[in-house]
Amino acid sequence: MRIVSVMNYKGGVGKTSLTSNLGAELAWRGFKVLLLDMDPQTSLTFSFFSPEEWEKDLAKDRTIKDWFSGSPPPLGNLIVEPTRSASILAGRGCLHLIASHLGLVNVDLELATGMGGATLTQVKQKYVSVHRRLADGLAQIPQGAYDIILIDCPPNFNIVTKTAIVASQYVVIPAKPDYLSTLGIDYLRRSVAGLIKDFNEFAGMAEGAPVSKINPLFAGVVFTMIQEYNGQPIAALRPFINQTRNLGVPVFDSYIKENKTLFADAPQYGVPVVLRQRANKTQQSVIDGLESFTTEFSTKLGLMAPGMTV
Repeated sequence: MRIVSVMNYKGGVGKTSLTSNLGAELAWRGFKVLLLDMDPQTSLTFSFFSPEEWEKDLAKDRTIKDWFSGSPPPLGNLIVEPTRSASILAGRGCLHLIASHLGLVNVDLELATGMGGATLTQVKQKYVSVHRRLADGLAQIPQGAYDIILIDCPPNFNIVTKTAIVASQYVVIPAKPDYLSTLGIDYLRRSVAGLIKDFNEFAGMAEGAPVSKINPLFAGVVFTMIQEYNGQPIAALRPFINQTRNLGVPVFDSYIKENKTLFADAPQYGVPVVLRQRANKTQQSVIDGLESFTTEFSTKLGLMAPGMTV
């Protein structure tokens, strides 16, 4: 099972749209996919459930916020299946979700209070325990239940985000090819490297069974909201794409074209763009980009769904 964090310090880069459509396209190809919404904005959750459905069926006790607080039930108890997408995917893979909550923004303080200790050794042991919280929860999900888990991370590097990275084998960075969106990519890479260093150093001091070291890899940057001319990004965007490549960070060849209306309208249907009926040539070109990225992503991670062509 692959676990992938999707993140960027900058909001508004199409992170949630990429996560929902990547998950949906993988499910269409026969994969068993779990989406985990860790962003307090709850946009991924609202891509599949209306606010009214969320309030009625999920908000009280079936979100990741409740799991992080107190003595939670097994993480698997929070998994739900969005019915509208499920009806389209019938006979193929599956697409499941663990919902988020706007109150998740307060969980970081609760987690931070759990990292105190009387000695430096105790502090380091609790650091490992807190940061492994999500990894331990995901480990309780039966082997084979999912081929891949995609985690939609918040646009920051707080403790909740760090628990996602510790649980992951890969990190994907969606980015707009502009100054602000690409500015933080190298800083993000260095922040992840620092987390890996600290966690692996402290892991040897953990109580009880030995704690495995972590080494999440950057699967790559995928550029979103691309404006095209003659089948390639317009000239104004290319310097930012090249600048990112020069950082030494892997960059996906595939990219996602801009279509504000198509992506903005998607949540009201509760179905990702890639699962909706193709309406016109412009929309199809956006979907083609999503499908191309999914193929490149699957190849890079070595994913192959039984009986399906990737």
